[in-house]
Amino acid sequence: MNINRKPIFAANWKMNKGASETEDFVKSFLSKTQGQSFSCEIVIAPPFVSLPKLADLLHTAATGKNAHAIQIAAQNCSQFDSGAYTGEISVLMLREFFVHYVILGHSERRAIYGETDAIINAKMKKAREANLKPIFCIGETLAERESGKLESVLRTQITEGLKDLTDKDMAETVIAYEPVWAIGTGVTATSQQAQDAHAFVRSVIAELYGADTAGRIRIQYGGSVKPGNAAELMACPDIDGALIGGAALEPQSFFEIIVNGSAE
Repeated sequence: MNINRKPIFAANWKMNKGASETEDFVKSFLSKTQGQSFSCEIVIAPPFVSLPKLADLLHTAATGKNAHAIQIAAQNCSQFDSGAYTGEISVLMLREFFVHYVILGHSERRAIYGETDAIINAKMKKAREANLKPIFCIGETLAERESGKLESVLRTQITEGLKDLTDKDMAETVIAYEPVWAIGTGVTATSQQAQDAHAFVRSVIAELYGADTAGRIRIQYGGSVKPGNAAELMACPDIDGALIGGAALEPQSFFEIIVNGSAE
């Protein structure tokens, strides 16, 4: 973790926690953070239906003493503004609930819902039009890694997914490197594997946008991050936080990851 880049810890709840469970989580989590001082950014990405409740709870908490600011993220968005797109959610709808971040290109969206680099790129541009900050996910499968395609896969995802984004857009973008084989499996990349991949991603950003942008952009690690491995992963010079799935469903676990991962 580089002290010049503010680490970012984001909870991706996926299809878990409706409004009532969101309320339970937030109240418990805020009770743990009260009085704490963090040198990192904390983000929660609930399902769409829980965004209003989360926004309301965090707004109320922000008026209290020692409330640590928590940013809201959406788990996806449409590449269209409005129209006959049943089941989709536009970026302007997200803005109404004080959403600041949106997760795009997650491996589950790519694998289950067939999202291509071109679709993800269109969503990235649409998010930036609405001044949302993308958390842009990339990562290789186990077969791709074992066949020596790690770098080519990541390079393609980066190049195509970020196509035509400006330097200003990149300043508001977070990259999340998530090896597909480590998501929800309990298997975590070693700290060296993670660091090597992050360093490569940063080198590609340097090629595309220059060394200054590459030095400033935050790159999270995602893939079975837990309280027990957070400190080792975050100690790597090119890892700037974590995108956390299952371990972020429990307030205590999410809290411990943040504490362990952001310790200097």
